[in-house]
Amino acid sequence: MSESFSGDFSSMWKLGLRRPIQHLTWDWWWWLVMLDDEDGHPSGKQLMVLWSTKTNDLVKVNGTNWKPSGRPSEQVDGAYNIDGMVCAWWFDGKRMYEPLLKEICTMTIIEDTSSIWPKHGEKGNGGGALIPHLDGDCSMGLRPELNSFWLELDSTSSSEIHSKFSLEITPWNQTLSHARHLQSDYLGGMGYDILRIHGAKVAGHIDGIQHQGTAYFQKVCVQAPSPPWYWGVLHFDDGSYLDWFLPHLSLTMTSQDSRPWKQRDVAHISLSQGGLFHDATHHRTERFGKVMVHKKRSNFVESEHGSHPGAPLPEFTVELKNGRTTIRLQAQAIERAHWHFDQPTRGGMWSHLTYNEYPLSVQNIEIIDEFGIRTLVNYRWIRGNAEHSWGILH
Repeated sequence: MSESFSGDFSSMWKLGLRRPIQHLTWDWWWWLVMLDDEDGHPSGKQLMVLWSTKTNDLVKVNGTNWKPSGRPSEQVDGAYNIDGMVCAWWFDGKRMYEPLLKEICTMTIIEDTSSIWPKHGEKGNGGGALIPHLDGDCSMGLRPELNSFWLELDSTSSSEIHSKFSLEITPWNQTLSHARHLQSDYLGGMGYDILRIHGAKVAGHIDGIQHQGTAYFQKVCVQAPSPPWYWGVLHFDDGSYLDWFLPHLSLTMTSQDSRPWKQRDVAHISLSQGGLFHDATHHRTERFGKVMVHKKRSNFVESEHGSHPGAPLPEFTVELKNGRTTIRLQAQAIERAHWHFDQPTRGGMWSHLTYNEYPLSVQNIEIIDEFGIRTLVNYRWIRGNAEHSWGILH
């Protein structure tokens, strides 16, 4: 286990790295936490928390009007305020609570160069914090020594369940707990910047009860219309990691609602294909340029507490190939959380995006390489989450 997170965290608490574009620029910090489940559910328990800001006159988030400026106030001594929104969902192994939290608020961002930041530890390494101005503590931060994050979430003022999450997030291994950057530039100043931590360990309390598990993190600035995408992430008990990403064109680009299944949702044309496997068994990283994702209706349905009770949930078949290694898996979505965004655009029209997150139960997996075949029997647990979006926000 690593003693501290490694990599470049210098952009962790910064905004304005790109010149903002009205209606398009969107910044967020995002944790996906996957915890052990005492009842043995294969998906575990899952918590998602998103802190975000957007350069927009108006955007509706699950029906709530939000008017974010998206730009930080004048920076004073290494700290500044932004117009933000904190959103979260919680899957307790049986039931999805969405939204667990959906609060518009001012958020203060503090970098470790500020005089109000703890004096121990070196300055400028990437330590810092994001503190929403809410009645309960919903903050997140990276300690000065870069040895742990904290994540606090208090839903007592806004959710049907009144819960408090107090989690400590520490390094897992040198491969997964290293800050990694992705960047792409398009015409007209459009593009994206992503900082990711593929895996970390989690321990802490939920309403006073001890829990442990793993977590995934990303900090994103995107300023381009996003086509529909498939994305997924898996954590393995041995410290391995798998993800896939497939942005695509499909008839669902014109969808204007958040219904979880549509007749037009039958085919897609991929725009790019990518996957990553950190293989803890053979101590190597595999990259994949050939990725196939197929979605079909399953016998699982959205629960009575969901936005569309009884609607079928998807089952995903994923295949990744790179010439040396082939990975095939089937994963069942066992619940759905979703966020639907609507924003006014040109000519009095509205654009729409529905973004779905599905806790997964991995039904089968085959990892085929020069050493042989690995399947579910080679792992005590595999946990993950898949995304699918439709519509296009512009």
